[in-house]
Amino acid sequence: MTSGKNHETATKFCCVPVGVCLWLLLDLQSGLIGGLAFLIGGLWLSPDLDTKSKAQQRWGIFQVLWWPYKKLIPHRSIWSHSPVIGTTLRLTYLIGVMTVCLVLISPTNLASPQIIFEWLRKLIEFYPKPMLASLIGIEASVWLHLIQDGDPIPKELKRWKN
Repeated sequence: MTSGKNHETATKFCCVPVGVCLWLLLDLQSGLIGGLAFLIGGLWLSPDLDTKSKAQQRWGIFQVLWWPYKKLIPHRSIWSHSPVIGTTLRLTYLIGVMTVCLVLISPTNLASPQIIFEWLRKLIEFYPKPMLASLIGIEASVWLHLIQDGDPIPKELKRWKN
């Protein structure tokens, strides 16, 4: 299993090749966004958010938002350390927390869940390549993390295979 420092170094190093690949596959804008998403995915949305980690500390005063996630998600489980499932859960959790926070601070209900989901839908509709590059960048950073940990497939998924 790799240390947090090694995860960070690898993430910072690999964001450029990921960005270049996405540039070649999609376009320059998507490559830049995908490389940045790779960095964000590895440094702020790491599978290690369910532990006391550098990724969690990077959130500063907002790390409290990850407290329920940390308490509910067992470390290195299918929910945190699996391809696609872990990423989807972290992104869904983050969008959910942001939606609740926006609804609570919006006195005029301008930030209702419907408005937020409509905004996300429009982002995907009008910017499909950059949005795809963002998702690929975040997911690729998770794969790097899992491969560095030694095995990208959680034990729960291996049991289903047998």
